[in-house]
Amino acid sequence: MFDIKENLKKLPDSPGVYMHKDSLGQVIYVGKAVSLKNRVRQYFQSYGKSTPKLAALTSQIVEFEYITCASEMEALILECNLIKKYQPKYNVLLRDDKTYPYILVTTSEKYPRVLKTRIIKKDGNKYFGPYSDVGAVNIIVDQLNEMFGLKRCSAEDFPKGFRPCLNYHIEQCQGICQGDVDEKEYGKKIDSILAFLSGKDKAFIRELKNEMERASSEMKYEEAARARDLMMSMEALSQAQRVTMAPGRDMDVVIPVKDDENSFVVLFTVRDGKLVGRETFEIASLEGDDAKLLTAEFLKQYYEKWADVPHDILVPELPDDVELIEEFLGHNKHKVKISVPKKGERLAIMKLAKKDTLELLNTVKERQKSNREKRETLKKEMDYVLREASLAMKLSPIDKAGSYRVESYDISNTNGVDSVGAMVVFEGTSKIRKDYRRFKIKTVEGPDDYASLHEMIYRRLARANEGDPAFKTLPDIIFMDGGIGQVGSALKAMEDAGIMIPVVGLAKDDSHRTRAIVFSDGRELDLKNNPLLFKYAGTIQEEVHRFAIDYHRNLHNKRAITSVLDEIDGVGPKRRNALLAHFGSIEAIKKASVEELTELPEINERIAKAIKDFFK
Repeated sequence: MFDIKENLKKLPDSPGVYMHKDSLGQVIYVGKAVSLKNRVRQYFQSYGKSTPKLAALTSQIVEFEYITCASEMEALILECNLIKKYQPKYNVLLRDDKTYPYILVTTSEKYPRVLKTRIIKKDGNKYFGPYSDVGAVNIIVDQLNEMFGLKRCSAEDFPKGFRPCLNYHIEQCQGICQGDVDEKEYGKKIDSILAFLSGKDKAFIRELKNEMERASSEMKYEEAARARDLMMSMEALSQAQRVTMAPGRDMDVVIPVKDDENSFVVLFTVRDGKLVGRETFEIASLEGDDAKLLTAEFLKQYYEKWADVPHDILVPELPDDVELIEEFLGHNKHKVKISVPKKGERLAIMKLAKKDTLELLNTVKERQKSNREKRETLKKEMDYVLREASLAMKLSPIDKAGSYRVESYDISNTNGVDSVGAMVVFEGTSKIRKDYRRFKIKTVEGPDDYASLHEMIYRRLARANEGDPAFKTLPDIIFMDGGIGQVGSALKAMEDAGIMIPVVGLAKDDSHRTRAIVFSDGRELDLKNNPLLFKYAGTIQEEVHRFAIDYHRNLHNKRAITSVLDEIDGVGPKRRNALLAHFGSIEAIKKASVEELTELPEINERIAKAIKDFFK
């Protein structure tokens, strides 16, 4: 088992991100630290009991994992990415996809603009970031626009007689709408801005320093202050710019590790230039297998199942037949380059990954042993549940070597309106999201959950009888979200469909916590003295409940949203969807300014004003 006290002693005194896990190995909290050694220890001291939330969190921590970083800023960005990936139940403050801003240069336009944005699109434009210092981003964007007299409006066509805006009259825009700007000269300014945002800022800062000193000597203190503020903002962003290590690029870093007993491959994932995750894979190998062979076999076996392989894969040593492997991974769709980095940011990424791998290997063996023990224990407990569920239904118990496949069902509606059903699938502790299914309830009027469950499960089994590939794989056991009544609905549906599968219910206590497994003959298995099975059943119950509610909420919101936005002149389905994707809700659209609305390529000033006028 994972020894928390021993592993606390091994923590490095360096920046990084830590992940607390529960008894099923699920990430329940992600945090960043200036010193992993000091921060993680606090959870197991008085700090971990200082609030009810922390006490609840620490009571569920069975193990922890960490990733070292080169700086606190890199840890902050990685923390954000990992929270988006795992969505841990205790990270309630960092679930917004719009946490950090980017600087956007609209290079797809004839006369590009420089804007702040919180959403990235594959639209041919250049994005830089993300940045944690929102104030610095605002200053940079404003100062660049002012210094270079850049175009501010989103309009691209200027008919004869077009009236210039206020920025032109106060000399903060060169007047592209008046036809007075040379495209090549404007392009040179944009090139300088792109160079600066790409990190080539030494000449830029040197020029600003000279400008500040000149203005100060001439007692033009406002000009000197503007140059000083821009320099300070550049310094604030310079560290964050390191985090975007290869702007716009996806790459993986593959590091093989072999010792006397085990072989591993550690995979670091970089997406849009940001380190977003790390995974460890155990490799079955023989004594004479070297690191080059481990790399080659991992590349072929891991990426063979992926349709979209990153263009760049970094390795510490090139495998044999590297050109053949590159061609194989490209699937004749795009070029894949496997390389050993020699300099620059790619070498920095490799060094960071190697350093972190050494830290990781201090605990990976213990973690794997702990995971094996948990899987074996859960398998034995599920053996018992399946056997008892089968006997209760007078079915022959199955004897399966691997993990059991579990399906679970739930209903969600609002007083019988928009009634929907949800089906989730687990294999062991893994969520099989590709097999999740959603159902609109068609034959039931009003809030009748039992009848709705019967309809959903019968339709699911009928599709299996028809040979539908999406429903052909049947579960080993069904977990119903509820007690004996829900189990009865499932039994009736199975009898009508002619397919019998062991089924149990998941009953809750007065605090809505899973308390017992209910068999079809009315017997109950109390879970209070069975913590691993309790956690497993509760996880399945929470997941099916979440999936059902999300589907119901989406249907309800879609109808409500459509009825409002579609009433605005000039807003059709395309603009409506763009607004909702960007702002997330009607309330956020109401509060947005014209400038914020026109950040979207689909929304020009006329439409933005129409939206503001409508909500007034």
